[in-house]
Amino acid sequence: MTEFTRRQIVTAGAIAATGLTTTIVGKAAANPSDKEAPPSNRRFTDKVILITGATSGIGKVTAQTFAQEGGKVFFCGRRANLGQQVESEIRDRGGEATYMQADVRNAKQMKGFVEGCITKYGRLDVAFNNAGTDYPPTPIADADIAEFDDLMNTNARGVFLGMKYAIPHLIKTKGAIINNASIGGHRAFPNIVGYGASKAAVIHMTKMAAQEYGKTIRVNVIAPGGVDTPMWDRVQRDWGATEEQLVSAYPMQRVGQPEEIAKAVMWLASDSASYVSGMRFDIDGGGLG
Repeated sequence: MTEFTRRQIVTAGAIAATGLTTTIVGKAAANPSDKEAPPSNRRFTDKVILITGATSGIGKVTAQTFAQEGGKVFFCGRRANLGQQVESEIRDRGGEATYMQADVRNAKQMKGFVEGCITKYGRLDVAFNNAGTDYPPTPIADADIAEFDDLMNTNARGVFLGMKYAIPHLIKTKGAIINNASIGGHRAFPNIVGYGASKAAVIHMTKMAAQEYGKTIRVNVIAPGGVDTPMWDRVQRDWGATEEQLVSAYPMQRVGQPEEIAKAVMWLASDSASYVSGMRFDIDGGGLG
Protein backbone atom coordinates (compact mmCIF):
# COMPACT_ATOMS: atom_id res chain seq x y z
CA MET A 1 0.00 0.00 0.00
CA THR A 2 1.66 3.22 -1.16
CA GLU A 3 -1.00 5.79 -0.29
CA PHE A 4 -2.44 5.86 3.21
CA THR A 5 -5.49 8.09 3.63
CA ARG A 6 -6.85 9.42 6.91
CA ARG A 7 -9.83 7.09 6.54
CA GLN A 8 -7.53 4.09 6.17
CA ILE A 9 -5.46 5.24 9.13
CA VAL A 10 -8.54 5.43 11.32
CA THR A 11 -9.71 2.05 10.06
CA ALA A 12 -6.39 0.47 10.94
CA GLY A 13 -6.48 2.11 14.34
CA ALA A 14 -9.91 0.63 14.95
CA ILE A 15 -8.64 -2.84 14.18
CA ALA A 16 -5.53 -2.39 16.29
CA ALA A 17 -7.75 -1.57 19.25
CA THR A 18 -8.41 -5.18 20.02
CA GLY A 19 -4.94 -6.50 20.71
CA LEU A 20 -6.73 -8.78 23.09
CA THR A 21 -5.18 -12.17 22.63
CA THR A 22 -1.64 -11.25 21.67
CA THR A 23 1.41 -10.88 23.87
CA ILE A 24 2.29 -7.32 24.88
CA VAL A 25 5.60 -6.07 23.57
CA GLY A 26 7.30 -2.71 23.25
CA LYS A 27 6.74 -0.01 25.83
CA ALA A 28 7.38 -1.08 29.41
CA ALA A 29 4.52 1.08 30.67
CA ALA A 30 2.06 -1.27 28.97
CA ASN A 31 2.56 -3.94 31.62
CA PRO A 32 1.56 -3.17 35.22
CA SER A 33 3.59 -6.15 36.41
CA ASP A 34 6.67 -4.03 35.73
CA LYS A 35 5.74 -1.70 38.57
CA GLU A 36 7.06 -2.21 42.08
CA ALA A 37 4.00 -1.57 44.24
CA PRO A 38 0.35 -2.52 43.67
CA PRO A 39 -2.35 0.16 43.93
CA SER A 40 -3.35 1.11 47.46
CA ASN A 41 -7.00 1.33 46.44
CA ARG A 42 -8.27 -2.25 46.69
CA ARG A 43 -11.75 -1.70 45.28
CA PHE A 44 -12.28 -5.35 44.38
CA THR A 45 -11.30 -7.16 47.56
CA ASP A 46 -13.14 -10.52 47.63
CA LYS A 47 -14.87 -9.76 44.32
CA VAL A 48 -14.71 -12.46 41.64
CA ILE A 49 -13.86 -11.33 38.12
CA LEU A 50 -14.30 -13.47 35.01
CA ILE A 51 -12.20 -12.49 31.97
CA THR A 52 -12.03 -14.06 28.52
CA GLY A 53 -8.88 -13.83 26.43
CA ALA A 54 -6.65 -12.84 29.34
CA THR A 55 -3.59 -14.84 28.42
CA SER A 56 -2.05 -11.69 26.94
CA GLY A 57 -2.78 -8.19 25.64
CA ILE A 58 -5.52 -6.05 27.16
CA GLY A 59 -7.01 -9.06 28.94
CA LYS A 60 -3.74 -9.91 30.65
CA VAL A 61 -3.16 -6.37 31.89
CA THR A 62 -6.75 -6.10 33.10
CA ALA A 63 -6.46 -9.41 34.96
CA GLN A 64 -3.25 -8.25 36.63
CA THR A 65 -4.77 -4.94 37.65
CA PHE A 66 -7.96 -6.46 39.05
CA ALA A 67 -5.82 -8.85 41.09
CA GLN A 68 -3.66 -5.99 42.37
CA GLU A 69 -6.83 -4.37 43.67
CA GLY A 70 -7.90 -7.47 45.57
CA GLY A 71 -10.01 -9.25 43.00
CA LYS A 72 -10.10 -13.01 42.51
CA VAL A 73 -9.57 -13.42 38.79
CA PHE A 74 -10.77 -16.44 36.83
CA PHE A 75 -9.70 -16.22 33.21
CA CYS A 76 -9.48 -18.20 30.00
CA GLY A 77 -7.60 -18.33 26.74
CA ARG A 78 -6.72 -20.98 24.20
CA ARG A 79 -2.97 -21.05 24.85
CA ALA A 80 -2.41 -23.02 28.04
CA ASN A 81 1.27 -22.16 28.34
CA LEU A 82 0.53 -18.44 28.37
CA GLY A 83 -2.43 -18.87 30.70
CA GLN A 84 -0.39 -20.74 33.25
CA GLN A 85 2.34 -18.13 32.98
CA VAL A 86 -0.08 -15.25 33.65
CA GLU A 87 -1.59 -17.13 36.60
CA SER A 88 1.86 -17.68 38.09
CA GLU A 89 2.85 -14.05 37.60
CA ILE A 90 -0.26 -12.82 39.39
CA ARG A 91 0.15 -15.26 42.26
CA ASP A 92 3.86 -14.45 42.61
CA ARG A 93 2.88 -10.84 43.24
CA GLY A 94 0.39 -11.79 45.94
CA GLY A 95 -2.74 -11.79 43.79
CA GLU A 96 -5.37 -14.46 43.32
CA ALA A 97 -5.96 -15.88 39.84
CA THR A 98 -6.95 -19.13 38.18
CA TYR A 99 -6.50 -20.00 34.53
CA MET A 100 -8.79 -22.39 32.65
CA GLN A 101 -8.28 -23.28 29.01
CA ALA A 102 -11.39 -22.45 26.99
CA ASP A 103 -12.33 -21.29 23.50
CA VAL A 104 -14.99 -18.57 23.47
CA ARG A 105 -16.40 -19.94 20.19
CA ASN A 106 -17.35 -23.22 21.88
CA ALA A 107 -20.58 -23.19 23.88
CA LYS A 108 -19.73 -26.28 25.92
CA GLN A 109 -16.34 -24.87 26.86
CA MET A 110 -17.78 -21.47 27.75
CA LYS A 111 -20.42 -23.03 29.95
CA GLY A 112 -17.73 -25.11 31.64
CA PHE A 113 -15.56 -22.01 32.05
CA VAL A 114 -18.26 -20.11 33.93
CA GLU A 115 -19.17 -23.16 36.00
CA GLY A 116 -15.49 -23.63 36.80
CA CYS A 117 -15.38 -20.10 38.19
CA ILE A 118 -18.38 -20.76 40.44
CA THR A 119 -16.90 -24.04 41.61
CA LYS A 120 -13.58 -22.38 42.42
CA TYR A 121 -14.76 -19.13 44.02
CA GLY A 122 -18.45 -19.62 44.79
CA ARG A 123 -19.75 -16.47 43.12
CA LEU A 124 -19.32 -14.04 40.24
CA ASP A 125 -19.28 -10.24 40.47
CA VAL A 126 -17.79 -8.97 37.20
CA ALA A 127 -17.54 -10.41 33.69
CA PHE A 128 -15.20 -8.82 31.16
CA ASN A 129 -15.89 -10.32 27.73
CA ASN A 130 -12.63 -9.34 26.15
CA ALA A 131 -11.48 -12.04 23.72
CA GLY A 132 -11.35 -11.08 20.06
CA THR A 133 -9.49 -11.47 16.80
CA ASP A 134 -8.93 -9.81 13.43
CA TYR A 135 -7.81 -10.61 9.88
CA PRO A 136 -5.90 -8.60 7.25
CA PRO A 137 -7.95 -5.98 5.36
CA THR A 138 -9.90 -7.32 2.38
CA PRO A 139 -12.70 -5.86 0.21
CA ILE A 140 -16.07 -7.55 0.66
CA ALA A 141 -16.04 -9.26 -2.74
CA ASP A 142 -12.66 -10.80 -1.98
CA ALA A 143 -13.33 -11.68 1.66
CA ASP A 144 -12.74 -15.25 2.74
CA ILE A 145 -15.96 -16.79 4.06
CA ALA A 146 -14.18 -18.91 6.67
CA GLU A 147 -12.40 -15.83 8.01
CA PHE A 148 -15.68 -13.91 8.15
CA ASP A 149 -17.32 -16.76 10.05
CA ASP A 150 -14.42 -16.96 12.48
CA LEU A 151 -14.62 -13.22 13.19
CA MET A 152 -18.34 -13.46 13.90
CA ASN A 153 -17.90 -16.60 16.01
CA THR A 154 -15.04 -15.22 18.07
CA ASN A 155 -15.94 -11.56 18.44
CA ALA A 156 -19.74 -11.74 18.54
CA ARG A 157 -20.75 -15.30 19.44
CA GLY A 158 -18.01 -15.38 22.09
CA VAL A 159 -19.48 -12.32 23.81
CA PHE A 160 -22.99 -13.74 23.52
CA LEU A 161 -21.91 -17.00 25.15
CA GLY A 162 -20.02 -15.14 27.86
CA MET A 163 -23.10 -13.15 28.77
CA LYS A 164 -25.48 -16.11 28.43
CA TYR A 165 -23.67 -18.24 30.98
CA ALA A 166 -22.55 -15.47 33.33
CA ILE A 167 -25.85 -13.59 33.67
CA PRO A 168 -27.62 -16.07 36.00
CA HIS A 169 -24.74 -15.78 38.47
CA LEU A 170 -24.38 -12.02 38.12
CA ILE A 171 -28.06 -11.55 38.92
CA LYS A 172 -27.40 -13.06 42.34
CA THR A 173 -24.64 -10.56 43.13
CA LYS A 174 -26.08 -7.58 41.21
CA GLY A 175 -22.86 -7.58 39.26
CA ALA A 176 -21.51 -5.94 36.14
CA ILE A 177 -20.65 -6.91 32.58
CA ILE A 178 -18.15 -5.06 30.41
CA ASN A 179 -17.85 -6.10 26.77
CA ASN A 180 -14.96 -5.16 24.50
CA ALA A 181 -15.86 -3.81 21.07
CA SER A 182 -14.01 -1.21 18.96
CA ILE A 183 -14.53 2.14 17.32
CA GLY A 184 -14.79 -0.02 14.21
CA GLY A 185 -18.05 -1.35 15.60
CA HIS A 186 -19.89 1.97 15.26
CA ARG A 187 -18.07 3.62 12.36
CA ALA A 188 -18.11 2.09 8.90
CA PHE A 189 -14.63 1.56 7.50
CA PRO A 190 -13.59 -0.13 4.25
CA ASN A 191 -12.06 -3.58 4.01
CA ILE A 192 -12.97 -4.88 7.49
CA VAL A 193 -16.51 -6.13 6.95
CA GLY A 194 -16.32 -9.13 9.30
CA TYR A 195 -14.45 -7.28 12.02
CA GLY A 196 -16.75 -4.24 11.89
CA ALA A 197 -19.91 -6.33 11.77
CA SER A 198 -18.82 -8.47 14.72
CA LYS A 199 -17.94 -5.45 16.84
CA ALA A 200 -21.21 -3.72 15.91
CA ALA A 201 -22.99 -6.83 17.16
CA VAL A 202 -21.14 -6.58 20.48
CA ILE A 203 -22.28 -2.98 20.94
CA HIS A 204 -25.89 -3.83 20.11
CA MET A 205 -25.94 -6.93 22.32
CA THR A 206 -24.65 -4.81 25.18
CA LYS A 207 -27.50 -2.34 24.86
CA MET A 208 -30.02 -5.16 24.63
CA ALA A 209 -28.63 -6.87 27.74
CA ALA A 210 -28.76 -3.60 29.65
CA GLN A 211 -32.44 -3.29 28.72
CA GLU A 212 -33.26 -6.85 29.69
CA TYR A 213 -31.35 -7.02 32.98
CA GLY A 214 -31.17 -3.38 34.04
CA LYS A 215 -32.76 -3.98 37.44
CA THR A 216 -30.00 -6.30 38.58
CA ILE A 217 -26.95 -6.09 36.29
CA ARG A 218 -25.06 -3.16 34.81
CA VAL A 219 -23.91 -3.85 31.25
CA ASN A 220 -21.56 -1.54 29.34
CA VAL A 221 -19.23 -1.76 26.36
CA ILE A 222 -15.87 -0.19 25.64
CA ALA A 223 -14.84 0.80 22.11
CA PRO A 224 -11.08 1.36 22.03
CA GLY A 225 -9.04 2.97 19.31
CA GLY A 226 -5.47 1.84 18.69
CA VAL A 227 -3.81 0.07 21.63
CA ASP A 228 -0.14 -0.85 21.95
CA THR A 229 -0.12 -4.63 21.62
CA PRO A 230 1.38 -6.89 18.95
CA MET A 231 -1.88 -6.47 17.05
CA TRP A 232 -0.73 -2.89 16.60
CA ASP A 233 2.45 -4.19 14.98
CA ARG A 234 0.42 -6.55 12.81
CA VAL A 235 -1.82 -3.70 11.67
CA GLN A 236 1.20 -1.67 10.61
CA ARG A 237 2.40 -4.62 8.58
CA ASP A 238 -0.97 -5.52 7.05
CA TRP A 239 -1.89 -1.94 6.17
CA GLY A 240 1.60 -0.88 5.17
CA ALA A 241 1.57 2.02 7.62
CA THR A 242 4.01 3.41 10.14
CA GLU A 243 3.09 4.11 13.76
CA GLU A 244 3.41 7.82 13.00
CA GLN A 245 0.80 7.51 10.27
CA LEU A 246 -1.54 5.54 12.49
CA VAL A 247 -1.41 7.89 15.45
CA SER A 248 -1.77 10.98 13.25
CA ALA A 249 -5.51 10.31 13.10
CA TYR A 250 -5.84 10.51 16.89
CA PRO A 251 -6.14 13.96 18.50
CA MET A 252 -3.78 12.90 21.30
CA GLN A 253 -1.23 11.87 18.66
CA ARG A 254 -0.25 8.65 20.40
CA VAL A 255 -1.27 5.03 20.72
CA GLY A 256 -3.20 3.95 23.81
CA GLN A 257 -1.72 1.66 26.46
CA PRO A 258 -3.40 -1.52 27.74
CA GLU A 259 -3.24 -0.07 31.26
CA GLU A 260 -5.47 2.78 30.13
CA ILE A 261 -8.07 0.34 28.84
CA ALA A 262 -7.85 -1.68 32.07
CA LYS A 263 -8.52 1.43 34.16
CA ALA A 264 -11.66 2.18 32.17
CA VAL A 265 -12.88 -1.41 32.55
CA MET A 266 -12.29 -1.31 36.29
CA TRP A 267 -14.14 1.97 36.68
CA LEU A 268 -17.14 0.51 34.87
CA ALA A 269 -16.96 -2.55 37.13
CA SER A 270 -16.70 -0.49 40.31
CA ASP A 271 -19.27 1.18 42.56
CA SER A 272 -18.14 4.51 41.11
CA ALA A 273 -20.19 3.62 38.01
CA SER A 274 -23.23 2.46 39.98
CA TYR A 275 -25.72 4.40 37.80
CA VAL A 276 -24.05 3.67 34.46
CA SER A 277 -25.51 0.98 32.20
CA GLY A 278 -26.18 0.44 28.52
CA MET A 279 -23.42 2.86 27.53
CA ARG A 280 -20.70 2.70 24.91
CA PHE A 281 -17.38 4.18 26.03
CA ASP A 282 -15.01 5.22 23.27
CA ILE A 283 -11.38 5.09 24.38
CA ASP A 284 -9.72 6.51 21.30
CA GLY A 285 -7.37 9.30 22.25
CA GLY A 286 -9.67 12.23 21.69
CA GLY A 287 -12.79 11.54 19.73
CA LEU A 288 -12.50 9.45 16.57
CA GLY A 289 -15.94 8.09 17.36
